[in-house]
Amino acid sequence: MAGLRTESLFLNMGPQHPSTHGVLRLGLTIEGERVVDLFADLGFLHRGIEKLAESRTYLQFIPLTDRLDYLAAMSNNLAFVLAVEELLEVEVPRRAEYIRVMVAELSRLASHLVWLGAFANDLGATTPLLYCFREREDILDALELLCGARMTFNYVRFGGVARDATPAFVEKCRKFLETFDKRVDEYEELLTGNAIFLSRTKGIGFLSAEDARSFAASGPMLRGSGIQWDLRKDAPYSVYPEMDFIIPTGTVGDVWDRYIVRVIEMRQSARIIRQALDGLPEGEFKAKLPRVLKPAQGEAYVRVEAPKGELGFYVVSDGTTNPFRVKIRAPSFINLATLRVMCKEALVADLVAILGSIDIVLGEVDR
Repeated sequence: MAGLRTESLFLNMGPQHPSTHGVLRLGLTIEGERVVDLFADLGFLHRGIEKLAESRTYLQFIPLTDRLDYLAAMSNNLAFVLAVEELLEVEVPRRAEYIRVMVAELSRLASHLVWLGAFANDLGATTPLLYCFREREDILDALELLCGARMTFNYVRFGGVARDATPAFVEKCRKFLETFDKRVDEYEELLTGNAIFLSRTKGIGFLSAEDARSFAASGPMLRGSGIQWDLRKDAPYSVYPEMDFIIPTGTVGDVWDRYIVRVIEMRQSARIIRQALDGLPEGEFKAKLPRVLKPAQGEAYVRVEAPKGELGFYVVSDGTTNPFRVKIRAPSFINLATLRVMCKEALVADLVAILGSIDIVLGEVDR
C-alpha cells in the first residue's frame, strides 16, 4: 500500500541454531525475506590453544592440534609436525611418508563425509547423512586399528608416525576402497540430480574468483570459484608429487560448485590412498631422534592442504624444549569471512545452505 512504513529487522541466528555446526552466532539484518547485512559473532569455543603451546613441549602439543579441526585431526598433526621437522632438519623415512599420505587422505574422506551428510540434512535430506556416516565408520575403524583412537588420533610424530601400518590396517583400507566409489555414486543418485537439491544450491551463495582471492579463501571454497589451487600440487609436500590425481574446480562459485568439488575430491582421495597402498615401501616408520627435542633457534612456517583449505603452522623456537610461539592459520576462520559477501540479498531460507557450503568447524575457527 502507498505510504506504508517499512523497516529492517535485526535477527539473531544462533548460537544454538542446529545448522551453525558449532557454537556460532550470526547477527542478521533483514528486510522481508532478504538478508541486507550480517556479522559473525565468534569466540564461544576459544580455548587459547596457541598460548598453551608455550607451556608444553613440542611432543606434548601434538594432542592439542587434534582439537582444532576435530573432524580431520590427522591433517592438524601433520601440519604442526612438518613445521617442527623443518626446524629439526630431520629426514623422514619413505614408509612413514606414505603412511602419512594415507592417513591424511582418510582424514579428508572422513571430514568430507561428515560435511556432505550434515549439509544434505540441513537442506531436508536425511538419508545421505545415514549413508555418509556408514562409510565414515569404516574409515574410523581402520584408523582405530592403526593408532587406537577414532577421532583425536595423536598419531603423526616428529620423524615419522607413532606406529607402523599393520597388515590388518592395509587390508581394512583395501576392503573399504573396493566399495567406496559405488557409495559415492549412491550419494550422487540421491542429490546430484535431485530437483529440490538443485533448487537449493544452484545460483545461490555466489563467491567470485576475485572475492575468493581477496578474502584469502582456500580449499574447496577457492576451487569452487574456479581457481585451481591445491597445495598438494602447487606447493607439494611429503610424497604427493609421486601421486596421480586431479584438482576439481567449479565454474561460477555457487553452493552447487562447492558441493560437486567436494564430491569429486572424495573420489580423488580414494585414488591417492590406493596408490599409497600399492606403493607402500618397506623400512622404518620413524627416524631416530633424541628423546628430548630442542630445535635450534629459528622459525618455520609450513602449510598443508587440509580438508577445509590451507592449514598453516608458524612455529618459533628459542632453543628450549617448548615452542616460543605458535601461530595457526586456520582455514575455517578465514573462509568464514566470505559469508557476508555470499549472503548479501540472499533469502533467509538460503542462509543455511550458504553457511553449510563453507564447511566450518568451530574448534578451528576459535582455537
